[in-house]
Amino acid sequence: MSTTNDATPRFESEPASEAAVRLLGEWTASQFARPGLLRELKRRLPEAEPGRGWDLRGAKQIDHVGAQFLWDHWGRRWPPQLETSDTQRSLLERVAKLTTEPRRKRKASWWTLYLEFGASLLRAMGHVRDFIRLLGRLTLNLGRLAKAPHQGPWRDFSGHLYRIGATALPITALVGSLIGVVLAYLTAQQLKQFGADAYIVNILGIALIRELGPLLGAILIAGRSGSAITAQIGVMRVTDELDAMSVMGISHSYRLVLPRAMALAIAMPLISGWTTLAGLLGGMLAADLSLGITPSYFINALPDAVMVSNLVLAQVKSVVFGILIALIGCHFGLRVLPNTQSLGEGTTSSVVTAITVVILVDALFAILFKNVGI
Repeated sequence: MSTTNDATPRFESEPASEAAVRLLGEWTASQFARPGLLRELKRRLPEAEPGRGWDLRGAKQIDHVGAQFLWDHWGRRWPPQLETSDTQRSLLERVAKLTTEPRRKRKASWWTLYLEFGASLLRAMGHVRDFIRLLGRLTLNLGRLAKAPHQGPWRDFSGHLYRIGATALPITALVGSLIGVVLAYLTAQQLKQFGADAYIVNILGIALIRELGPLLGAILIAGRSGSAITAQIGVMRVTDELDAMSVMGISHSYRLVLPRAMALAIAMPLISGWTTLAGLLGGMLAADLSLGITPSYFINALPDAVMVSNLVLAQVKSVVFGILIALIGCHFGLRVLPNTQSLGEGTTSSVVTAITVVILVDALFAILFKNVGI
């Protein structure tokens, strides 16, 4: 081993000697962190063979990491001849006492895989059943609200409408405008080759108004507000507020789910329109810079290039997206167990599920309404 640094963990080995392996330097975690050093020690350090002695008294320092390294290298057995200081002996004995055998990896059999598949299927069916039940309760609560609107949770509704809608405008505008710029520049490169510069209005109009605007807005809201809904309701579970509401006879679905679903159903079309407008502005600016398409021409050509039915379809999709994001967020929030690990898992699952469902529903809309507005 190199001896350029006195602190470097190294050894001296003398064959045919009872104290053949003599440790030097500092056998500590800070030294082992040096690149390649630990691998080199593992490769060159002699095996713990019968009759080979070990002398640790020359080492300047040995910490728990160094002691664990030596204990593992010895095969978790004491060498027949070991010379140590009292401190080193105490440290090695503590490491030997606390070291546990790694858990053997269970070999998966076909029966185990079959049972795990069945368990996963039952969990998925449980999610679907609870989601349908939540959707049914939302429908009943809407009927209850229509009968007695003066008893509705309007204060909660206005608060959620502000937090979900108004506070999301800056980030959705930024993302929408950047997507418009990127789409316009990429499209312009292709249109220039065919001399079809004017068709950039059609491409940007259809893509942003019909698809990208609603989809971008929904994905951003699912990540931003869907996770917040799950976290809010999950924290209420951890702090026993949900149980307190049940004891007082307050319906979770009426006071927690209904205002959030209504707020998202109204906010999502507005956010979608705002995101689309930002994307069109970004695309219009990029079209002017890359193709010389003036803003006045872009604005005048847009109504002829995009039919109104595309805008109606986008708004309908946004309403559906908003309701789904709210229900998925509430669904996972109500399933949170009273511990912080379940809260984190529920929030992550909520975001992933909401974004996946939004994309699936968007694809379904594209297939069902392929002849509308095209």
